[in-house]
Amino acid sequence: MEPKQSTDQSNYMHANVALVNDVRQKLPTNDVLYDLSELFKIFGEPSRIKILYVLLESEMCVCDIAQLLNMSQSAVSHQLRILKRSRLVKFRKEGKTVFYALADEHVFTILSQGLEHISE
Repeated sequence: MEPKQSTDQSNYMHANVALVNDVRQKLPTNDVLYDLSELFKIFGEPSRIKILYVLLESEMCVCDIAQLLNMSQSAVSHQLRILKRSRLVKFRKEGKTVFYALADEHVFTILSQGLEHISE
């Protein structure tokens, strides 16, 4: 349950009413902020970050990702399902083999800027 928000301006002695109202109008809805929060939770699992960075370099199949990261194919498949459901990776089939890649440039940008941020 979300905390109840007070609309009584008298509770805030030094609030810049015009600024507060301007910023309030620009805020995304609570549903959008929740979805964004859920997206960032996906990045909270180190094995998913490793898989995303592998896919940043090249499209790969589960068996190659598993070997590269020293993980079981089952564990990689599980994480890829989560990443696919979150629309962070896409896949294509070639015969019986499924190849995975980053879903789009947004994922590339998120990873690149995240790495740049922590490297500063």
